[in-house]
Amino acid sequence: MNSAIAQIGLGPFLTVSAALLVLGVFGIFLNRKNIIIIMMSMELILLSANLNFVAFSGALGDLSGQVMVLFTLTIAAAEAAIGLAILTVYFRNRGSIQVEDVATMKG
Repeated sequence: MNSAIAQIGLGPFLTVSAALLVLGVFGIFLNRKNIIIIMMSMELILLSANLNFVAFSGALGDLSGQVMVLFTLTIAAAEAAIGLAILTVYFRNRGSIQVEDVATMKG
């Protein structure tokens, strides 16, 4: 068990993960006007969870956390591509991607 996680320990990895989580949550709550910033903040939260998966997977010597990260990254990439495609079409039709304008689409 000569991995970097075994040498360094879980502390620094969990600290970086917590910082990413806090940045993502602040990005969502402090900027509620721009949809692209909200999507990037959601990606930061997903990366925080992925870093936890990889850190604990390396610390426990089990590959299941790293496999989970591969699935999560695949789904996150597809989600980002579809979300940006929807935003592009919406911007072409409405001329704006502000959250207040999107809320008028109900019904």
